[in-house]
This record gives sequence, structure tokens and C-alpha cells, in this order.
Amino acid sequence: MNTIRKKRQIPNTYVIVFAIILISAAATWLVPGGAFDRQTIMVNGVEREVVVRDSFHEAENSPQSWEILSSIFDGFVDKADIIVFILVIGASFWIINSSKALDIGIIRFLNSAQKLEKLAFFRRIGVRNLLIVLIMLMFSIFGAVFGMSEETIAFVIIFVPLSIKMGFDSIVGVSMCFVGAALGFAGAMFNPFTIGIAQGIAQIPLFTGLEYRFFMWIVINFFGIGYVLWYANRILKNPEKSPVYKTDEYWRNRAATDETPIETKGGAAAWISFLFIAASLVYVSVEYSLTNISIGQMSITIPAWPVLAAIFILPGAYMLLRRSVQLYILHIMMFTILVLVVGVLGYGWYIREIAALFLGMGLMGGLAFNYRPNEFVKQFLDGAKDIFSAAFIVGLAGGIIIILKDGGIVDTMLNGLSGLFAGDKYTAVGGMYTVQTAINLIMPSGSAKAALTMPLMAPFSDLIGISRQATVVAFQLGDGFTNMITPVSGVLLGVLSMAKIPYELWFKWAWKFILMLTILGFLLLIPTVTMQLNGF
Repeated sequence: MNTIRKKRQIPNTYVIVFAIILISAAATWLVPGGAFDRQTIMVNGVEREVVVRDSFHEAENSPQSWEILSSIFDGFVDKADIIVFILVIGASFWIINSSKALDIGIIRFLNSAQKLEKLAFFRRIGVRNLLIVLIMLMFSIFGAVFGMSEETIAFVIIFVPLSIKMGFDSIVGVSMCFVGAALGFAGAMFNPFTIGIAQGIAQIPLFTGLEYRFFMWIVINFFGIGYVLWYANRILKNPEKSPVYKTDEYWRNRAATDETPIETKGGAAAWISFLFIAASLVYVSVEYSLTNISIGQMSITIPAWPVLAAIFILPGAYMLLRRSVQLYILHIMMFTILVLVVGVLGYGWYIREIAALFLGMGLMGGLAFNYRPNEFVKQFLDGAKDIFSAAFIVGLAGGIIIILKDGGIVDTMLNGLSGLFAGDKYTAVGGMYTVQTAINLIMPSGSAKAALTMPLMAPFSDLIGISRQATVVAFQLGDGFTNMITPVSGVLLGVLSMAKIPYELWFKWAWKFILMLTILGFLLLIPTVTMQLNGF
């Protein structure tokens, strides 16, 4: 009798997290209870409860059983602010993306860049090389600022054919958007889904440590884009060296029949959106003519809101008069990022204010695209549904910490970890980086990983004498690079599916690249142990 051998499936992230909840509950029956003394101190003007070193003592534990079920509810309650934050931002970006504003912006960018071939200077350095650099930098900024990830799947269909036409292969096309965004994601500066959540859980002022993160972003992109350029020019000289040369036959034989998104002129609804934002900016500019911007230890007073008003009003009016509503919506999105920077650095905005800002972006973008109320609600709910898994997993992961805390064994685990890496801060921070990287191979959701690991890692850093900011950097870098290779990443599999690249061929190309990036991440992490910048 023939037996059919079923392909072993990798457990879903939800299954993994719930399994950890069960293991955590079992641990409360086996691990002795313990507790540290804690004290409240001021850090960067914010009260923070920290662990007192060498204060660990035995305490009674509380074995968990039926509390497994109630811990899930408590986890959602504990992480409610972050869950709403994720849902609002995901839904708002969905509205912007549904207008095809990003698609049209990229197409216009490509058309403008290709015209540079007429100039001798750009012919000498290679317009192909310049295009790769500019496109990857653009997506890297998107990844660093608002965590672009899933959105890159939609751009594969644009950049893979473009790459083939330029004489490269589908791997270079995927690298332009997916790898570019992933490099930015790893070196994130303002990513609300990773940096924002991790710093929030670690009780660190939002987006502090910007100076060093910007340095990391530059180094990571310099190496990553350089590697892709080296590979692209190697393939340009000898296309048959590409591991996907045979599978790219599909793209080489395919006629360029994809429809270009149609740009539309701005109507009355778009002008209502413009006038409302402009009037609001004028009012704020009068009320807050000067803003004190703090970047690390540096502080400067500038007319931020009047400048922002000019940046929005002049280009916005031009785009509605001479261009298209999609470019105006793209202008709203980029302007929102500028407001985010001013709000965080000048007014200490946190999750609540940032969520409100992005909700406003979605409302104004939907109004500009002339969405009727019912259509707007539909798009908003579609966006919330799309991001729901990330929000849900944060609440579910919160249940793990509830079980461990209620079981009375969190401090026992922290004491064990501190003993494991005692006496060597570099080993400790390297250990955290290794743990984060390993977890990322089976749980690529940055939001879930932050909710799972930061409640343990943040107080652990207090025990071993390193800053919580260094712990967030270890999380950030550990969360970044292996997203480009782990087979449990739905984004990676979606990208490869769109590009017609078998996973094994992608792995063959990517593993050396990811290994070098991982080593680079460790080297970038080392200085955070003794860093004297803001937040470190």
C-alpha cells in the first residue's frame, strides 16, 4: 500500500506564540519564584521603573493553569494602545496605497531618471547604476521611516521587468524594492512598527538615539546597495551567471503589456482637502511660530510650522493645478512624515499623537481621491483587515508576559540571564542580538517580537549595566536582516512568487549576503555598549 508523505508545514506564528504561552504556564509550575527590588528614576525627563542590581531574592511563585485563557484577554488590554496604533496606521496607509499614488510616483521617478542618459556625466557613471542606487535608497527611506514591507510585493511587477530590460535579472529587480526596503527596515530611524513599539515597551522616549540610527542606516545601505551593484554588473557582463537565468525566460519572453496606472486631475474634493490642511497649518503657524527642536544633546529654535506650511501649500497647489491628484496624495504622505519628525523632536509626540497624525493623513488622502463615506470606510476596514494579523499577534504575545509575571518567575528568568552573561557587556549585547536574530527566523513579525522580547530584554539591560537603547538596537538589527531569507516570511514568499523566483534559487543567492549583513549588524551593535549619545 502506497503512503502519501505529507509535506511538513512550518507552524503559523499564532501557533508558535500560543505554544510559548503554554510553555510559559508550564514553567510557572517548575521554575522557583523570585523577585528583584525596583526603584523609580528619571531618564531623559521621563520616570522609569528599573531593577535594583544584586537585590534578587526568593519569592513565592503562583502556578498558572486556567489563567492561560484569561492571560490572552489581559495581554490585549495591556497592549491596547499599541494594537490600536498598528490598526490605525495600517488602515491609513492602505487608503493612500489604494489611490495608486505610490505607483504613479515611482513611474514618474523612473521616467525622469532615464532622461539623464542624454548627459555625458551620467553615461560615464552608468544610468543603470544610478537607477539602482536611487530606487533602493527611496525604498530604504520608506522602510526606515514607516516600515514598508508588505507593500513591496506590489512593486515587484514594476521593477522585475525593468531590471530585465536593463540587462539584469529578476534578483536585481527584487533587490531594487524588496531588499532596498529591508535594508531601511534594519537601519530604521522612525519605523513605528519596530522602533516605536520597542522603545514604547522599553519606556524610552520615542525615536531617541536618532543620531546613531542614522549612521547605521548609512553604513547598512552603503554595504547593501554596493553588494547589489557588484552583482548587477557581474550579471550584465555575463547573464548566464545568474542563478535565475533559466527561470527568467518567462520575463524575457513577456511583452510589456501591463497597464500603467491612470493619473486623474484634482476635483473639488481634492481642493477641499488642500484648503483644510492649508488653513490648519496657517492657524498652527500663528499659534506656534517658533519650535524648539531637540536632536540628542543639540537644541535649536526654528520657525518649524511656518516652514512646513510653505512646504505643503506651494507644491500642493502646483500639483493640483498642473499635475494629478495622485501626486498630491503622495505629497500629503511625504508631508506627514515631515510633521512626524517635527512633532516627535519638537513636542515629544508619542503613540497617541502619531496615530492621530496618520489617521488625518488617511482622511485627507481619501477625501482628495473623492472617496464617498461608504467607500472610505470600506478602504479603511480593508486596510485594518490587512494589518490585523500584526495587531492581533501583539496582544497574543502580551499574554506570555502576563503569564510569566502572574506566575512570579519573570525576575527568576532575568536573574538567570544576567548570570549567563555576567561580567561581559559585549557578550551580553551580542547574546541579545543572537537571540533576536534566531527568533526572527521563525517569527518575522517585528511587532510581535517586540511585544514578546522587550519586556524581558529591557529590564535585563538594567541588570547588566547597558542602556535600554542598546537593547532596542539589538532588537532592531536582529529583526532586520533575516527577513530577507526566512521561509516563514509571508512577504518574502509573496515577493518571490510575483518575481517567479523559486525559494531555493533565492536562498542560493541571498545566504552569503545575509551572513555578511548579520556580521555587519554585530559590529554596529558593539559601540552601543559605551555610547554617550542621547538615549544611550
